Amino acid sequence: MNDHQQAARASAAHRVAIVTGGASGMGVGIARYLARAGHPVAIFDVQDELFEPVLAEVRSEGVPAFAYKVDVTDRAQVDAATQAAREQLGPISIMVTSAGVSASVPFTELTIDAWNRMLAINLTGTFHCVQAAIPDMLAAGWGRIVTISSSSAQSGVAKRAHYAASKGGVIALTKALAVEFAPSGITVNTIPPSIVDTPMARGPVAHRSLADVAAMTPVRRVGTPGDIGAACLFLCSDDAGFITGQIIGVNGGLYI
Repeated sequence: MNDHQQAARASAAHRVAIVTGGASGMGVGIARYLARAGHPVAIFDVQDELFEPVLAEVRSEGVPAFAYKVDVTDRAQVDAATQAAREQLGPISIMVTSAGVSASVPFTELTIDAWNRMLAINLTGTFHCVQAAIPDMLAAGWGRIVTISSSSAQSGVAKRAHYAASKGGVIALTKALAVEFAPSGITVNTIPPSIVDTPMARGPVAHRSLADVAAMTPVRRVGTPGDIGAACLFLCSDDAGFITGQIIGVNGGLYI
């Protein structure tokens, strides 16, 4: 590796990343992998009671990290936290939108309030966070955006119409942004996981046990936050500069 390549790699390792939903589940795995590669990390989450151990874990990788209590449906909170991250860490180069919720309810019983809440968090929250960070990427002529969608939006799933619709919207938004910002050096891709072993997957909204899903999955296990983090890290790298607008399934072959 020549001096120019070494300098480029060193510079790339200090690109500031925001991970929404970064205080638990997949978000923790994503934050850890980005930190391991040398990226300072800002975590956005409503679960501020989880910040201390997660920040300790991320900072153990040798990078600065901060956490901000953010409701992604509230644009003022998103803008304020993005500005704080910018001031404490530097311009934003990487945005990963992992914040999301799920719920199971028969379509005939689905209320408009439940529908609106799901879209507000999963889809509009993604819009808020990407729009708040992208000016830094445009100014730099380089950026990486990874949205976390769901295989449910690809295959459909009973009793989760609002969830599948919200994540399908994330996929469509990803494609639109990829086309719009590719000439500016910004790539936008989405990872639609299947079942990942997270508190959400083990909680009351889970519609199948992890053991049942593992038995149905070709690789015979469920995903881990690290599986998602590893794929996300690649998509956020210089090596993925020719990949944009893509749906990168990380699902053990459950959806092909």
